[in-house]
Amino acid sequence: MVVDELLALGAGDVRALTVDPVRAALPAGVEVARGFLGRPSTLAAAYAGVDVLYLAPYLPTVTEACRLAAEAGIGRIVDLAGPKGEHWQAVEDAVEECGVPFTHLEPGEFMANAAIWSRQIRAGDEVRDVHGAAANAPIAQEDIAAVAARALLDRSLVGHSLELTGPEMLSRRRKVELIGQALGRELRYVELPRDEGIAELATDMGEHAAWYVDGQAMLVEHPRRRPPRPSKSRADLRRRSFSGPAGTRISSRTRNPIWWARGGRVEFLLGAGNRANGVWGNWQPDWFWSS
Repeated sequence: MVVDELLALGAGDVRALTVDPVRAALPAGVEVARGFLGRPSTLAAAYAGVDVLYLAPYLPTVTEACRLAAEAGIGRIVDLAGPKGEHWQAVEDAVEECGVPFTHLEPGEFMANAAIWSRQIRAGDEVRDVHGAAANAPIAQEDIAAVAARALLDRSLVGHSLELTGPEMLSRRRKVELIGQALGRELRYVELPRDEGIAELATDMGEHAAWYVDGQAMLVEHPRRRPPRPSKSRADLRRRSFSGPAGTRISSRTRNPIWWARGGRVEFLLGAGNRANGVWGNWQPDWFWSS
């Protein structure tokens, strides 16, 4: 997704790292480097000549990946982490410790996580889940990619942490209701105790189910709302707009001005996930908060 966004913004020198170039099916003109963040021995060649690095979150080797980036002379890192102080904090820590100028992207829960209910929804009209009152403002991965591409191409965002959310806070129970409305079905949300909920979700999430359920428990007591509207100075930082390659105005789907600038070679570490699609309501991208 980030590669697509970069190309749409006119970036002409993009290199993508992937374990399987055939499966990745990257667009024409994108330079392909074979490798994986989890195998640091593959990174030196991928990093060679790179000006800006988009760092996907892979905790087991993130410190070494960042060290190698610094040794390769990479000038900036845009990393995908998460809310400060939570599970993905180690990504930001490693990036800052390596000494390369950075921009942190801090999204909350992905909209695509609702796919963990797809098996149950295909089987019937009942969704067995846990912590139905847990609430956040989930964001589409396409919108994260759009911000990432602009951060890669805009040097003025160096040193900033961008908190990314969707436009509306929704409980898990409400998400299921909206999915049902989109499907033309009446889905029933069934609240389960913690252990039963973990067992149910483990069918789709495996060993990560307990970690995920406990994280949702925190959102019952401390819902993650979209950030408040910033002060004028912060709004000016976020909402500047630029002209695109053909003089077109680059804007988000909500027609809020967003970032555009030209840059040099961009390294994108391509993940193996599927493209996310918004499955409930008429979802639109939202603002991002800069700190």
